[in-house]
Amino acid sequence: MNLQIKLIEKIKKENPLIHCITNYVTVNDCANILLALGTSPIMSDEILEAEEATSKSSGLYINLGTVNQRTKQSMQKSIEVAQQFKIPVLLDPVGVGFTKFRTETATQLISSNKINVIRANLSEMKALAGQENKTKGVDSTHDYTNDFEEAVDFAKMFARKTKSIIVISGEKDIISDKNGSRIAIINNGHKMMKKITGSGCMLSALITAFISCCDSSLEFDSVCTAVMLMDLCGEKAFKHMKKNDGNASFRNYLIDAVFNFKPEDLKKAVYEIR
Repeated sequence: MNLQIKLIEKIKKENPLIHCITNYVTVNDCANILLALGTSPIMSDEILEAEEATSKSSGLYINLGTVNQRTKQSMQKSIEVAQQFKIPVLLDPVGVGFTKFRTETATQLISSNKINVIRANLSEMKALAGQENKTKGVDSTHDYTNDFEEAVDFAKMFARKTKSIIVISGEKDIISDKNGSRIAIINNGHKMMKKITGSGCMLSALITAFISCCDSSLEFDSVCTAVMLMDLCGEKAFKHMKKNDGNASFRNYLIDAVFNFKPEDLKKAVYEIR
């Protein structure tokens, strides 16, 4: 746990700049949760500044939530620059499997580039792997309560195939290292997180911040720490809800929880490393 605490302290001290090409629905939430963590977000999807913005950043976050032909080009260019400058990249393939364009875009980004982390729900991840041909918009159609070990095995397989850290978000979060040799299962979080748009997008932004502040040997630990932090903040946010509060209030409490998070709060994390 000391390592995880040091990772959080390092982020707050270094204040990394995170270049985000994300969707228009949650762009404000992603910016605010990065600020709450202690980082600096830059939200730019203009291809004419892709090279400059990415090269000056510590991490690149790509989100396909509202992808179009213009932003697709910006994403590809930014990833190329990130690879040139050895800047870590996270891909959040929102809604993959819902449309052909979205699926092809995600597949092309993965096949032609080095992606450090891929984070998605199980339906999206299976669509990305060619095992599922549809999703319910951006929502998962998979509940792996009864086939959890199958989901774990899938995460290992897909990590080895893509050479990326795989994060499958769900009731229990599954994280595989790039070799499929280490698996983390995070048992925190709250079901209210499903009731707001952007909890997954915000998590992806946080993970990008964490991997921007470490070398490759600590990437897996950094990703696990980010997921633990987000899940614990979800629990804390729900505890702050009053009688007439709804999902909009929960979103604000969630960002506040990240802002007020203390490194020692990680000791409340419930997780398993295999």
